[in-house]
Parts: sequence; C-alpha cells; structure tokens
Amino acid sequence: MVAAANPLAARAGIEILRAGGSAVDAAIAVQMVLNLVEPQSSGIGGGAFVLHWNAAEKRISAYDGRETAPAAARPDRFLRPDGSPMGLGEAIGSGRSVGVPGVLRVLELAHAKHGRLPWRRLFEPALRLAEEGFAVSPRLHRLIASDPLLQRNAAARAYFYLPEGRALPVGHLLKNPELAAVLRRVADEGADAFYRGDIARDMVAAVASHPLPGDLTEQDLVGYRALEREAVCGSYRRQRICGMPPPSSGGIAILAMLGILERFDMAKVRPNSSQAVHLFSEAGRLAYADRDHYVGDPEWVRVPTAGLIDPDYLHERATLIRAEKSMIRASPGKPAGATVTLGADATLESAGTSHLSVVDAQGNAVAMTTTVESAFGSRILVHGFLLNNQLTDFSFVPEEGGKPLANRVEAGKRPRSSMAPTLVFAPDGAFSMAVGSAGGTAIINYVAKALVGVIDWKQSLQQAIAAPNMGSRNRDTEIERGSALESTAATLRAMGHPVAVIDQVSGSQGIARTSRGLQGGVDPRREGVVLGGQLD
Repeated sequence: MVAAANPLAARAGIEILRAGGSAVDAAIAVQMVLNLVEPQSSGIGGGAFVLHWNAAEKRISAYDGRETAPAAARPDRFLRPDGSPMGLGEAIGSGRSVGVPGVLRVLELAHAKHGRLPWRRLFEPALRLAEEGFAVSPRLHRLIASDPLLQRNAAARAYFYLPEGRALPVGHLLKNPELAAVLRRVADEGADAFYRGDIARDMVAAVASHPLPGDLTEQDLVGYRALEREAVCGSYRRQRICGMPPPSSGGIAILAMLGILERFDMAKVRPNSSQAVHLFSEAGRLAYADRDHYVGDPEWVRVPTAGLIDPDYLHERATLIRAEKSMIRASPGKPAGATVTLGADATLESAGTSHLSVVDAQGNAVAMTTTVESAFGSRILVHGFLLNNQLTDFSFVPEEGGKPLANRVEAGKRPRSSMAPTLVFAPDGAFSMAVGSAGGTAIINYVAKALVGVIDWKQSLQQAIAAPNMGSRNRDTEIERGSALESTAATLRAMGHPVAVIDQVSGSQGIARTSRGLQGGVDPRREGVVLGGQLD
C-alpha cells in the first residue's frame, strides 16, 4: 500500500511494489514523481527524513537527509547591517536561503541498504511523466497563481506561467524535459551526477547570481553526506511510538506531548470538545517550550533527548496543566542532561512539505517526510527542479539575552526541523502504523492528533487524519477554521485561551495495519490518495 500526496505519485509507488520492489524502492519512485507534480512541496533540490521498518529483522532505521548550511555560513546570515533580522519573505526568496540538498543522497543510502530493484528502474515512472507531460492539478494551479515571488525567477516564470504571465491553468499538459535529463543521468550514474559536475556548477551559479546571493559552493555539494541515526522511541498507552531524532524536533516533541497526555484519561474526553482542545493545547505548549529551548543539530548542540522524553519528567510537566485555565505560555523545563544554558527560539517553518507512507508485501514500512521548506522553496529553478530555502529554518537571531540559540546558523550545520515521520508498534512488537504530515511547525500537532485519534478515541486512521486540527505551538490556541471546533472558541476563551481560528491545511498520509489488513488514511485538505491491497 502507498499513501501519498498526489495520485500520480501513489501510482508510481504501486507500480514499483507490483514489480517486486521494496518499500524503499517505492518511496524513491514516489519522491521522483512528487518532484514533478508537486514541486511546491518537495524534490531533489530539498531534504528528507526517512524511517524504515525491517519486518524480518524487526529493526528500525532512521536516515537523515536534512540540508546543511554552506561552509561559509555565519550566525548573522539573516541579519541586516543594523543588526535587525531580515523579513521572512525577503530571506526565503533569495540565494542566501539555499542549503545543500540531501534528498538524493539519503535515498541512495536507504536504497543501498533496503532496495530490491535496480536504482535505474525506480526513475521510470517520473521519466515517463516528465517527457510525456502531466495535467496541472487544481492545487498546483492555485499555489502558482497566489505566489508573490515565483515570477521573479526567469526560469520559474517560463516554466510555471503562460507567456502573458497567467498561472498555468488546471489541466494544462506540463512537460519538463530539463528535469527528465537530470533524472536520467542520476538513474544511470547515481547521485554523484547531481552532486558533481555541470549540474552542481549550475546550482552554484544560480545561487550566486541571485540579487541577494548565497554562498553555496561545489565543495559544499561534493562534501554532503546523508546520515543514519538512531530513532527516538517511547511508549503511549502500551504502544511503542518511534520518530526522527535531532536535528528533527518532531520525534521528541510528539513523544513529549503524548507522555504529558498519558496522565489524563483521553479515552473519556469527547473528541471535538473544549476539554479535548484544552488538554491537547496545554500539552503542546509544554512540549514546544522544551523543543524551542533545547533542540538543534546534535553535532553542534548537546540535546538532552532522553531527559526530554523521560516519563517521570513528563509526568512532572503534566502537573502544570490546570483543569479549567490555560497557562497561555509555558516555560521550558529542566530535563536531565540539560547542561548548556541556551536561549529560547521560536523560529517558524513554512509548510512546503510532503509526507508519504509505504508498506510492501514483506511487511516492511517506510514513513518519509520530504520538503523544499516554503512553497516552491527559494523560487530558484535550475534544470527543471527547485532549490530549497531550508536555511530559513535556522533562527534569524543568533542569540537571546546574551545566550546562544541551539538553532542558530553555523557552517555545515543542519537546521532544526519539525518533520515527524512516525512508526507505531503494538504491545507485542508488531507493526501497527506509519504516519506523518506536512505543515511546518504544526506538523507535531497534526501527527499527535492523529495518534490520539487512533489510540485513545478508536478512530480509523482516515477519521483521525480528517478530524479537525487543533493545538498550540506555545502561542495561540489554534483551531481549524470551518470545523466543528469553532463552537468551542467561546468556552476556551473563558478559560483564558488566546484562541486563533485559522486555516490548517495539514497534509497527513498514513497506513495502519488492522485485523482486516492494511487501511490507509489521507488528508482530505490536499490531493492525496491511498492505493494498494491487503497483506492478510
């Protein structure tokens, strides 16, 4: 089964599974097609985190394909001459925002360990679509039409717009021969074709020639390495929950939220009630306060991971939640292992991200979250693909009150992420679920909501994903506009919650194993689909 954010991408994954491919093989095929049909969200110019479950060995692997800052990067990268931080839009649409891409290296690493089909075969679906064309979807059209920065890049303007400047209409047959040429070379020569030679030189030139240039070099590209890390795992209601470790904050923050909520009998709390929003938001405030304070690239910052998810510590944090009143703003706690004094950082992340989940015929599973950061990344199009703006995930301000921030810019560093590919296992150790979401810093809330829905409220995965989004990122209490939760706003405000009714276009995709076989879930807020059959 494949759950992905676009039907064409999901079909590519199923094609590979039916040809005998592994879950990783299918994920690679899905990503290559997403690069083409959903360029606003992910692609080879971006980065990704991959969680893999090996059913035969009962082993979880976590692969880090997060972008890195160029060797010339400094902490004041996003400060103006007067010391004030740049505007987000100014920084995003610039060469300065571009980090060293990691998608191809991380997929190459995962394929070397878990692939079954030849690397070249996995590119065939994307090559067909790039050469023969695909229909522009309603969502792609809408995002092209509404983006204020995309037309500033000549190559992007020529690709995404009609000659008179209008966005490509829905149904327009869009071909991408430049990307096809890149994918064919990578299929034949491996990821080195991307990281060395003329493609690398052209990426560097595009970044350097931007009106606000960056400092990406060919040496940065040659030196990039994807990493295998140890997944971060914990328990919730006897289920084992595993996620990505730092530099992602997703795994830690979700486990923290769930560990705090475990003190409350969520099964008796009515979904879509003010009590549900209250408890979920307060848990989020506490988890995000610690996330903002302690999490960064572990090669640069000593992250107290074990302390942040320790059950006793989270029980202590849960006692700060009052039944009838919001704390409004949580302060970070003092987990075991927190030896460095750092400032608190509430850097926002944009929502140009996609998630895919795959389970193959042998029961192996992949949860992969992939991104170019903001919609259309840096808006710099090279050889038919977009470069990321991932470096804006660093804190623009390098210190607070004289204390350095864990997530400040430093050469070679990976910016903190909220991406949260997640694997869930039953009490007997059997695979239960693969899930994740798009959505910037709100990813943590979106995935935690789905887990609470399935585990506590006994919803199907589809019901849990489709349920109204809610939560707090240690700021406002956010409830989804147009949802049943709007009726709770008055009660929440009376409890002291600073309520914000906002659009929350999540983008969650997942697969759960049930007694009847595999059951998929996709976010109705986007264009995702589930394709595939049962294992049982």
